Amino acid sequence: MPTTPPGKLLGSGRRADVYAIDEAWVLRRERDGGGDAAAEGAVMAHVHAHGYPVPRVRPSGSRTDLVMERLSGPTMLQACLAGTLDVTEAGSVLARLLRDLHAVPALRSTDPAVRVLHLDLHPENVILTPDGPRVIDWSDAAEGDPALDWAASAVILAQAADAGDDLCAPARAMLTALLAGPSPLTRPALTEALRRRAANPTMTEADVELLGRAEELILSRAWTG
Repeated sequence: MPTTPPGKLLGSGRRADVYAIDEAWVLRRERDGGGDAAAEGAVMAHVHAHGYPVPRVRPSGSRTDLVMERLSGPTMLQACLAGTLDVTEAGSVLARLLRDLHAVPALRSTDPAVRVLHLDLHPENVILTPDGPRVIDWSDAAEGDPALDWAASAVILAQAADAGDDLCAPARAMLTALLAGPSPLTRPALTEALRRRAANPTMTEADVELLGRAEELILSRAWTG
């Protein structure tokens, strides 16, 4: 059973809450008994060991609790909305983070074509610290074809670009920048990313309805094989 939260609630997402432990560490707790903190922590430790920008982690002894380095700084989305980060630059940074991640060998597979995938890399999962961007929320991480990771990020941005709110224009600019350079994105990977997104239990009916237009927007901005 999870222990009592150690300190102040710092933030909440769709699936988890983050609590302060001290000035150096936080605890992220999955709600409703979900998640696999040990598996997620192992992936984070692996990519950190290869120089990828993620928070440090330490064992928690709980399936639902992940203890990780406390970061300071806004999310990429917060910085864009505040005007301190250009949205086109944000899309380019996301592309670089994907490329750098896919240079990291897989944790388990020995197939050189298989790489670590984040599968949820978007502006709310990048913290802009004084030392540079750090990628958080590795709960969906897996190993596989990098094309799927690019497709997953593109789908998230394309959904936001057509949601009919203040994030539409920034998300559209980020998507354009994300897909501006060479990428391994393919039509089969996009199809799979759309299927996974539709099956995500955090998606509302309205979110799922956006996926058709999201696909059209991505195809208008990327060559797919």
